[in-house]
Amino acid sequence: MKGVRNIIMGKLKIGVVGLGARGLSLLRDVMLEIDKVEVIILCDLYEDRVEDGKKCVFEKYGKEPQGTTDYKDIISCPDIEAIVVTAAWEAHVPVCIDAMNAGIAVATEVGGAYSVDQCWELVHTYERTKSKFMMLENCCYGKRELQILNMVEQGIFGEIVHVEGGYCHDLRNEIAFGEENRHYRLRNYLNRNCENYPTHELGPLARVLGINHGNRMVSLTSTSSKAAGLHEYIKNEKSDDSKLINAQFSQGDVVTTVIKCADGATITLNLNTTLPRYYTRDFTVFGTKGMYEERTDSIFIDPQDREYDFGWKEKWGNAEEYYKTYKHPIWEEYEKSGIIGGHDGMDWLVFNAFFDSVINNTDCPIDVYDAASWMCVTPLSEKSILLGSSSVEIPDFTNGKWIVR
Repeated sequence: MKGVRNIIMGKLKIGVVGLGARGLSLLRDVMLEIDKVEVIILCDLYEDRVEDGKKCVFEKYGKEPQGTTDYKDIISCPDIEAIVVTAAWEAHVPVCIDAMNAGIAVATEVGGAYSVDQCWELVHTYERTKSKFMMLENCCYGKRELQILNMVEQGIFGEIVHVEGGYCHDLRNEIAFGEENRHYRLRNYLNRNCENYPTHELGPLARVLGINHGNRMVSLTSTSSKAAGLHEYIKNEKSDDSKLINAQFSQGDVVTTVIKCADGATITLNLNTTLPRYYTRDFTVFGTKGMYEERTDSIFIDPQDREYDFGWKEKWGNAEEYYKTYKHPIWEEYEKSGIIGGHDGMDWLVFNAFFDSVINNTDCPIDVYDAASWMCVTPLSEKSILLGSSSVEIPDFTNGKWIVR
């Protein structure tokens, strides 16, 4: 194992692993817009994607970065100081572990793990190497998510009893055309049945509940519906695909996961990506003094809102009225400087937070214990479903440190 690399003066020199649709957009719209970093090397399994990435960098810097189809070339690059992993789900943990073992700071895009052992390996590698690690969960930096977190911390909703969230997004086209688009979701939906993408909703909810900081998740149960949505879509939209028209997809159309926390609070997660529907993350918080609901973007405060109990449509969208008073300090500063990048600015905030932690040698705000706790929901949900929705234990990846962190 090499020692943790020291950051030299000047721009942080970074490499990017994974240049599919998401990776390329993050490179173009976020990483190349952050002045404190310089992209010097790119990697993807497909050479055409590497070339697309190199063109983006050339247009920004006037010079081409290095390109490779083997991520180990980035790790062995003597000038590299940080790596961003935006590759397929299966690659996230292996690349992160190799980077940390080389003493390189690493940040990874979101997605579930493939085993609990994999999560433990991530934690043990970090603890042994002390290399910086961060999960790039952009939803933790959402304008509304941070507003509600600020209100929770100020006690506006009272004691938090239950929270809900979901990844509710019609991905039928992306999955059905996975072969053509070289997208990893198709092989996962064919072969696995689980809460495969938990962190967009779980990350902000974990912050609300203080997970790994005075609280932790202790057990979960998961239940899956049947898998019918993709078959219907392929029958109507891609009937000439002889391979998929008769495919048996393992992934249920709706997976519901209920998590019990050490303090008695509960979390409900919903995965719903293969049925026709609108997009939502269903961010919802219930406390003893009030609630917030993303679907109607509304805040209900007791006792002042009791009279609207049966006429709540009048109050839909009222969360914006609370924004000036409870705007999170992160967004206070962000709006002054100007919102940049995709996903309503969340991407820029999470990337900037990672780069700042590396440059200033501070703790990453979404650390390895958060990542392991959130990612392990995927294999544990898979196990629970296989066991007929039985309860399964969630490991304590902090080994007791959650009590005092």
